[in-house]
Amino acid sequence: DGVVLGEAIASQAAIHGPWGGVVPNLARAAHEEAIDAVVAAALAEAGTTAEALSAVAVTCGPGLSMCLRVGVRKAQKMSAQYCLPIVPVHHVEAHALVARLCAGTEAVTFPFLALLVSGGHNMLITARGVGDYTILGSTLDDALGEAYDKTARLLGLPVGGGGGPALEKLALEGDPTKYKFPVPLRQRKNCDFSYAGLKTAARMAIDADIGGSDGDDVEWDGVDKRQTR
Repeated sequence: DGVVLGEAIASQAAIHGPWGGVVPNLARAAHEEAIDAVVAAALAEAGTTAEALSAVAVTCGPGLSMCLRVGVRKAQKMSAQYCLPIVPVHHVEAHALVARLCAGTEAVTFPFLALLVSGGHNMLITARGVGDYTILGSTLDDALGEAYDKTARLLGLPVGGGGGPALEKLALEGDPTKYKFPVPLRQRKNCDFSYAGLKTAARMAIDADIGGSDGDDVEWDGVDKRQTR
């Protein structure tokens, strides 16, 4: 029926914050350290045990393979120990379908329109059923999360928890009429996205107001080339 019985999360914001984004090898190590406790906490909140499960589902991609592997290995271990079938889950499909868990399967019925945005992907899709999707538009250059992260770095904001939240917090103190940024792809009659030009406009405004920055040397995956050279 779509009701979540138990859930648990382990944040890595404090680990990646000093690096300005996700550092893959640190993420993998944190995954490995936390996964047993997170699974146990979710089961405990649900008031059940691993033996009572009918299956174990695990994200198999796309994403950082070294981190995804940690989850897959945990699922394989549980499958072998408790004789459970494994359900591989597509990362982006899970994002699309989670709306049905949040609002309820009766409130969100197929077909529905889903907007998927993160640091790595940006698309608008029609979801007609599980495994049945049509991509209406996607990003032509940067994903929205990547643009947020890069802009937050240029401003010197902490982005361990994501550039979007950091910018939103700062924006509450700002003047929404001060800058006139372009609206990407306004003249195109399609559903595609573009954020490279908007990101450049933000960088130029930052350069003009608070001085130049070499923030473009920072990769979206969190590896700061100025620190790793």
